[in-house]
Amino acid sequence: MSLERDLDWVQQWFSAVAPDGEAVFQRMGAGATLPQALTERAGSALPTGATRPLRFVPQNELPPGAAYESHIFQTGCVPTRDNLHDFFNGLVWLRFPCTKRRLNQLQAGEIAAAGVGAVRGRVRDALTLFDENAALLQAPDPVWDALLVRDWQRLFVTLRPLWAEARLVLFGHALMEKLVQPYKSITAHVYRYPVPPALGSDLAGWDGWLSSSLSKEAMANKPFAPLPVLGVPGWWDDNASPAFYDDSAVFRPPREATA
Repeated sequence: MSLERDLDWVQQWFSAVAPDGEAVFQRMGAGATLPQALTERAGSALPTGATRPLRFVPQNELPPGAAYESHIFQTGCVPTRDNLHDFFNGLVWLRFPCTKRRLNQLQAGEIAAAGVGAVRGRVRDALTLFDENAALLQAPDPVWDALLVRDWQRLFVTLRPLWAEARLVLFGHALMEKLVQPYKSITAHVYRYPVPPALGSDLAGWDGWLSSSLSKEAMANKPFAPLPVLGVPGWWDDNASPAFYDDSAVFRPPREATA
């Protein structure tokens, strides 16, 4: 994987994973493979609820016919390809180990109950969406209210000063992969449960809270709100102009309003 030159770690969308990402790239520069570098970074500590240390292994160690999520659940080993998608997946495992294990537990439970078919089903679809594209938000109530009704002008223009009191943290590894080469329409799925203000900026605390909040029942309701991430104040220079948010192809109104 030779994409280090394309990764701008100072961008706010990489803030949660930047320290681990830079350390992993450094080890790879010294000759480690991606699975080796991620495993070394994970260390031997056991995350809450884990029975074995986290390990990353080459993709070819996934047995033929084995379900990816079931294999992780049964072995504690994450099959990892040498590409940017799996690189970010590994970084999220390092930053949010309890939540990733909880997602894996729920996925494995669904697979055990229904098998692997052409259609994942509502719960597995939501779990996959969370894993690939979720974001977490800690923000004042007016910001949440505007987000949930997709009042983009209020959210990003009228309430712009309140974003100084907000924290948006990206979780989805596919979402981060897209932002290596950012474009305006990249949209996160914000988990509709606000991160408690008491947790501050402690991402280990966020991880513990988040893992305990995830359930099959919660996922069945697809608890997400869309958020075009380059509209977040301070995340993209172009959004300093209110006209940035006039693009209805990106900042879409609610379906009811469209109808």
